[in-house]
Amino acid sequence: MTDSHQILHPKNWKQPKGYANGIAAEGRLVFLAGQVGWNADETFESDDFVAQVRQALSNVVALVAEAGGKPEHIMRLTWYVLDKREYLSRLRELGAAYRSIMGHHFPAMSLVQVGALVEDRAKVEIEATAVVPK
Repeated sequence: MTDSHQILHPKNWKQPKGYANGIAAEGRLVFLAGQVGWNADETFESDDFVAQVRQALSNVVALVAEAGGKPEHIMRLTWYVLDKREYLSRLRELGAAYRSIMGHHFPAMSLVQVGALVEDRAKVEIEATAVVPK
């Protein structure tokens, strides 16, 4: 448990890899719209899945910073991907990209494969909820 949140993990459960099953937190709630892998000018610099994940996570962190928060204040991420097989086949690269943006903070996460995203070039969209300490 940190000053602002507690990882929820029953003692008899297997340890999840790369995410938390649940988090209890106190502070200012910050809700983010889904972020795709484009830059501040809404331009995609790459069609590569991992590069888009890196940019989408960077966008999430930038928005949380606007609320006075840091990556460790992100409590939940929901990933929407076009192809779960690509996600699963590139876990090592995704892990490295994730840690380069988020460090070793692993919030509660869900991943959903979808048929399409609003932005045609987007391969991933990531929503986030943060709790910034008061």
